[in-house]
Amino acid sequence: MTHAETLRTLIQTDPLCMTVLKNARQLTLLDWAIGAGFIRNRVWDHLYHKDPCLPDDIDFLYFDASDVSPAADKTIEKKALTQAPDFPWSVKNQARMHLKNKDAPYRNTADAIAHWLETPTAIAVRLEADDRLTIMAPFGLEDLFSGTVRPTPSGQKKMDQYSARLKGKNWQARWPDLTIIKAA
Repeated sequence: MTHAETLRTLIQTDPLCMTVLKNARQLTLLDWAIGAGFIRNRVWDHLYHKDPCLPDDIDFLYFDASDVSPAADKTIEKKALTQAPDFPWSVKNQARMHLKNKDAPYRNTADAIAHWLETPTAIAVRLEADDRLTIMAPFGLEDLFSGTVRPTPSGQKKMDQYSARLKGKNWQARWPDLTIIKAA
């Protein structure tokens, strides 16, 4: 089984994951995904035989260049909370996030993910209308499934931010067998 097949199986057989994705899909945005810790944590919990846990937030990404206001994010987040109030939604329009990250403008959600700082976090999925899962993984799935944390090309350019994330996330407290690469 390939990593993509394993990821699809993990998500499709997890009622919580599917509930989150179905709720996100109901918001009927054109270019969206759920990513970061929502995917990474589920895979690592599986690899290291931990009970699955919900991350601190559910990174709901979308791309809409027609309204890049933070208020638009709050409106979508409010709708998500109305549908699923127990989930810690964190809604961000990736058409605006390049400003915060001091990058060139992103072209779409998948392009924004390619600018995240570490490889096992730079992964997201979208549940399509036919219940197929689209995986966005610009750096592949190998690091995620091998428990390796390394900087992406953007992370290599922003090593201070990458290092701060490593320290702040403290992933090895939950998953001690991870391999953390601290420098490129």
